[in-house]
Amino acid sequence: MKRMLSMIDEMYVFKKCRQQEFRKGVRPCLNYFIGKCPGICVGEADHDSYMEDVEEVTEILSGRDRAAMAKVRAKMEQASEEMRYEDAARYRDYMNSMKSLGETQRATVIRDRDADILVPVTGSRTTVVAQYKVRDGRMTGREITYLMGEHAGGEKDVISSFIKQHYPELSVLPREILLPFHIEDEELLEGFLESINAGNAEGGSDVMHKTRIAVPERGEKKALLRLALDDSVKLAGTLDEKADREAERREALKKEIAGLIEYASRISGNAPILIAEDDDREYRVEAYDISNFNGLDTVGGMVVYEGRKPVKNDYRKFKVKTAEGDDYGSLREVMYRRLKRARKGDEGFSTYPDIMFIDGGLGQVHAVKEVLDAFRIAIPVVGLAKDDSHRTRAVVFEDGHEIDLRDNRLLFSYCGMIQEEVHRFAITYMSGVKGKKMIKSALEDIPGIGPKRRAELLQRFGSMKAIKEATYEELTETGGLTPKVAENVLEFFAAGDGILDK
Repeated sequence: MKRMLSMIDEMYVFKKCRQQEFRKGVRPCLNYFIGKCPGICVGEADHDSYMEDVEEVTEILSGRDRAAMAKVRAKMEQASEEMRYEDAARYRDYMNSMKSLGETQRATVIRDRDADILVPVTGSRTTVVAQYKVRDGRMTGREITYLMGEHAGGEKDVISSFIKQHYPELSVLPREILLPFHIEDEELLEGFLESINAGNAEGGSDVMHKTRIAVPERGEKKALLRLALDDSVKLAGTLDEKADREAERREALKKEIAGLIEYASRISGNAPILIAEDDDREYRVEAYDISNFNGLDTVGGMVVYEGRKPVKNDYRKFKVKTAEGDDYGSLREVMYRRLKRARKGDEGFSTYPDIMFIDGGLGQVHAVKEVLDAFRIAIPVVGLAKDDSHRTRAVVFEDGHEIDLRDNRLLFSYCGMIQEEVHRFAITYMSGVKGKKMIKSALEDIPGIGPKRRAELLQRFGSMKAIKEATYEELTETGGLTPKVAENVLEFFAAGDGILDK
């Protein structure tokens, strides 16, 4: 696999960094200048070409490697002709690696019938389901799902629970689910899967088909199941080791967060509230970010984490009403509304965090503390300050003291992850608010279109693009639109004023 990755790195030019957003005027890194990065950050990459390369690499890793094999063979032959024998040998090794990967993903008689193989794997402290995916006749990968809670029915109950929890979330289901043993209610589960397939077909994500649950007794399917079972035996040997490492990381993170809570509480004159050592609970963190577009359409985002796990059902959005363009004022408003809703018994805000992370520095921390103090609520607050490269630099406390995260890799990773997530959440919401505002403004520029007719148009057609493509007859069939107003709509878009096509 390392040789395969080396081949991909040599033959394909992909972005190496994890950055998803780039500020204006950013300077490209060294990889760009040595030809190892296409320059997405400076707008140099061709989107269609880049996505074609991504698709090609996906095909290679899935075992569908004929096109890539031909490309490597051509490079090998060219290198040989030019007497670059070391390069030719390297390309030969790449071809052997692809062949080896293809053999590992051995072909089966399933052919066009995609299948999942589900195998329960139990360690002394952990239970997982290993899901082996067979796509286009090849075993393309393995996914591990950790299951929580007790399963009184043993391994059969584990498989049944996995099917009920996992497959409703998928937009495309396999034709078969292969198991090492029969489970209870197989017919009922097949009916359950058929209802999911019907919903997917109705939604357009898949064609209607059945998903059969089977236990192979002989032939290639049995051989494929045996391959999965052999791999699961090796997996079982690593479960407890991984569980131990994860427990160590979890405890180390709890200690780091406890340290933040202790210091932030002490400088505020409050007693820290910490989780006992024998308590398995994780610290609950709320993080806040303010986002706006040139001082307008200001919104606030709140994300929640318990340990390293995001609690997405508890994420909240705030459209700022009284402090447009004022970062500190916006934070005060968001925090006031959050605490007021909790004080009134709103279940969506009733659970308080153990600590709050605020995107920003000392000013933002003070803004939030003012509101907490006004409510007489003692929750520790720290700021997450960024450096000039927009990377999380330090944890900032109320007294101005900072923890330089360059010296603490665990806390740097954790705080950076949360800061990126709350920024993504806030800016996504802000973009949606801005887009709706632009649609409203554009439609109401049409003579005869006011708030009521705008709402009728959007309800009937669903988007600006659909309105733009509507015929005169379709527009006049919309309740409330007269023939004259329908003509105004057509003229507006024909003149090129309807620039919003989403």
